Amino acid sequence: MFSPAKSFASAYRTVDAETSVAHASPHQLVTLLFDAALAAIATARGALQRGDVVVKGKQITKAVRIIDEGLRGGLNQAAGGALASDLSALYAYLVQQLTLANVRNDDKPLAECHVLLSTVREGWIAIPAQQRAA
Repeated sequence: MFSPAKSFASAYRTVDAETSVAHASPHQLVTLLFDAALAAIATARGALQRGDVVVKGKQITKAVRIIDEGLRGGLNQAAGGALASDLSALYAYLVQQLTLANVRNDDKPLAECHVLLSTVREGWIAIPAQQRAA
């Protein structure tokens, strides 16, 4: 008659995520992309340590899509100049390293990607509020 508690938690997370996206500014949306990619990388690292190759592969694929389609795809190369170009190259490197980590079952590239992406995220959230709207 009733769904198990796990499905309630899943439904809550879905509604929470949809609400966050619906009410987010463009700056907050990019922050959500960073957070989702970092969470996927962290989950992949845990799965790799447990030997769960299916979850590892799915989470790395998720991180790759977020970085390549969300972060890299959202760059405005014309308006962003050298910064957009540098970020694009960094995101391409992250995708390459994540792919290597997946193929080789190697945590080292996952750890590197987590550090690099965390650093970019920190810089992103440090942007002053008045510059976020520009």
